[in-house]
Amino acid sequence: MSKKVVTLGELLLRLSTQGCKRFCQANTFDAIYGGSEANVSVSLANFGVNSYFVSKLPNNPIGRSAEAFLKEYGVNTDYIKLGKGRMGIYFYEKGTSVRSSKVVYDRDNSAITKASVDEFEFDEILKDADWFHVSGITLALGENCIEICKKALKSAKKYNIPVSVDLNYRKQLWPFDKFENTMSEILKDADLCIGWLDSNKNKDFRYNTANFAQKDFDESKYIKIFKNMCKSYNLKYVVTTLRESYLADNNGLSAVAYDGNELYHSKKYNFNILDRVGAGDAFAAGLIYKLVSGSNYKDALEFAVAASVLKHSIEGDFNLVSEEEVKNLLSGNIYGSLQR
Repeated sequence: MSKKVVTLGELLLRLSTQGCKRFCQANTFDAIYGGSEANVSVSLANFGVNSYFVSKLPNNPIGRSAEAFLKEYGVNTDYIKLGKGRMGIYFYEKGTSVRSSKVVYDRDNSAITKASVDEFEFDEILKDADWFHVSGITLALGENCIEICKKALKSAKKYNIPVSVDLNYRKQLWPFDKFENTMSEILKDADLCIGWLDSNKNKDFRYNTANFAQKDFDESKYIKIFKNMCKSYNLKYVVTTLRESYLADNNGLSAVAYDGNELYHSKKYNFNILDRVGAGDAFAAGLIYKLVSGSNYKDALEFAVAASVLKHSIEGDFNLVSEEEVKNLLSGNIYGSLQR
């Protein structure tokens, strides 16, 4: 029997300019759906996991279309509620060379922000689950979403279900102080944290809201921060990607993980980018998949980085790759040779 993993979040309508056109040049947009935790759910379904997505969508043709879109990729939508509110939207402008990509959110008053904590029976949803995942993006959507998440965490703790939290700070959605205070509370019920918070307020090494890249990697600083986090929040693992942005469409990526005793640094990849959105979620899904399957955290980290690298080659939010394709990259096939 496959493992059951539950994620909680908002599914969005993504409207992208064609090619690398700027917003001001666009007279049409390509429409697709995506969103952090939904992206994780799709990746997990591709790996053969019994993947459930919990959310609320508008009870109209767009909301039902979004739900059907998830089902097409093997995600179980039994716990999605339909009701009042609108579909959240984000607009995406793809950058190239020295011009960065841009995201503009239009998600105020979306259906999930109007959801009530009483609409979700997490004791029922999580009683037979093997993992629960949420991100800071969902918590940024308002007090209703924070309370829903806290209820989910309470049930996860009741059933001893491992919890992963991807900090995923988005400065367009909430101020950093609010993010820091909220996530510090949420992390107390987590086992795995993706990203990092400096609980001791080290001014030289605060959470970098723009980029995790550290070209001059200082292992001692990461150990210090991660050790403090494990102690402060009783975490089992702290993990973060290390991205080096050479150009908007050419990056380097590796990751580090700390298990309370040892810092492990993964292999680094350099690659060109077709679509960067969802790469962090592909990383999270890779980690969850391997850990819930019983792998050690070092092997899980290597798998997660490879999965994330592959996501950069796929348009849209979802990482539509199989476990075999990730393993193929791990084995050293980095040249994209024709398979036939």
